Amino acid sequence: MKTLSRRGFLAASAAALATAHLPRAAMAQSLAPLALSATTRTLDIGGRAATVFGLAGPRGQGLVLDPGQRFRVDLTNDLDVGTIIHWHGQIPPNAQDGVPDMPMPLLSPGETRSYDFEARPGTYWMHSHVPIQEMHLLAAPLIVRSQEDVEADRQEVVMFLHDFSFKTPEEVLAEIGGGHGGGHGAGNDAGAQPDQGGPMGGMGAMQGTDHGAMGHGAMGGMPMGNMPGMGGMMGMGGQMGGMAMDLNDYDWDAYLANDRTLSDPEVVPVDRGGRIRLRVINAAAATVFWIDTGAAASRLVAVDGHAVQPLPGPRFGLAMGQRLDIELDLPSEGGAWPILALREGARERTGLILATQGAEVRRLDAVAETEAPAFDTDLAQEARLSALNALPDRPVDRSQMLMLGGSMQPYVWTINGAVWGQHQLITARSGERVVLSFHNMSMMAHPMHLHGHVFQVVGLNGRRVAGALRDTVHVPPMSMVNVALDAGEAARWMLHCHHMPHLASGMMTEFAVTPSA
Repeated sequence: MKTLSRRGFLAASAAALATAHLPRAAMAQSLAPLALSATTRTLDIGGRAATVFGLAGPRGQGLVLDPGQRFRVDLTNDLDVGTIIHWHGQIPPNAQDGVPDMPMPLLSPGETRSYDFEARPGTYWMHSHVPIQEMHLLAAPLIVRSQEDVEADRQEVVMFLHDFSFKTPEEVLAEIGGGHGGGHGAGNDAGAQPDQGGPMGGMGAMQGTDHGAMGHGAMGGMPMGNMPGMGGMMGMGGQMGGMAMDLNDYDWDAYLANDRTLSDPEVVPVDRGGRIRLRVINAAAATVFWIDTGAAASRLVAVDGHAVQPLPGPRFGLAMGQRLDIELDLPSEGGAWPILALREGARERTGLILATQGAEVRRLDAVAETEAPAFDTDLAQEARLSALNALPDRPVDRSQMLMLGGSMQPYVWTINGAVWGQHQLITARSGERVVLSFHNMSMMAHPMHLHGHVFQVVGLNGRRVAGALRDTVHVPPMSMVNVALDAGEAARWMLHCHHMPHLASGMMTEFAVTPSA
């Protein structure tokens, strides 16, 4: 990933100032939409070539927007299958949200579609809203810089995390659904492509023509448990009330930071005594990571693109779909500082290395000596987060409970006892203050993502908090998280788990907003 120093910011600012004096024709050209293409690319993973998907912008994977720059993008599908891209955490008009047939269809091969909306500053990302395509790495960073970013004397570094298998996503989903996800295995030929017969695939997923194409629950019903809520009682060993918690349901072939493994990590040049803003994006299909900043003094300053009261510490976790902004102050002497992403409940890790000129960069093992713990089973990290710009206080107009359920056998995951296609709408009127209560009655955590809205965490296991602003919240097993939001555009918005195998097997519903009375 490219990094931006203060010198780079000043150069960009000078270029922007010069633009004001350009002739009208040159100005029109400078304001032309950015070109973004869904395409294939080849990675070297452990010395083995792998052909994956990607989102190529003007300067490589992903997009970086300047302060005040609108999201004006022409998206071209250069794949040989239909696709559609969701701008995760941004709030475009519903028609541009990027969910199949809600309301726009998939982009056909060769088709270009234009997008134009006001971009929200912060750390975001973009990805296919077809699960098997996101699992095939059709995702990239979307960074929207603020004026404060431009003026700050610091370097920006992006760390984009993936889990990866040489097997096709369909094979991975079939193994997980069949109860064989723990087997590692190198899979089929490197670079195997998803089934070309359709954009979906695996575990009862539909063909991408009905309401977001996320799986019709063809695997049958899922009995909901009748266990009482036991939030906050989970042990670090993955046990709760005598029941085993399921942390990872698949052992991937590799874990990537900026498309590279720890055996050949990206080495980012940094200045002695410099300040870094590390933007971490968890784009993995099914892996929660801890971010360990090691010896560098660090503090968490934003989550999901929204500022929080700075929280010092050397280690922070993030679930799938979430983002962390971490500020680091490097020592005044030269050296190399690994920034590691540790797979929860396991020994695998990935990461990148910050290094001053001439510093010795030592090789790091991709497998740690000890397992990383489970992430935030007691919601302790979430409880420590506090938004800098909280939602305004106002009475709650509507409250709704969402029961999260499912099991490993049969592998089906539900919201309010139903899979997608049999779901009941979560409703609200535009402008209403709504509280959604996610009550997880399963033994796996669920990162719950709501499209088209920003919400604030306001309750953790029955305790009121004034928490972070987010678009994706981690709900541990046997726990309850309450979020508050103001219902936005009258439209159908997706609400789903961002664990791709859970999503593909039915864990999605609609937040249906109707016009205000």
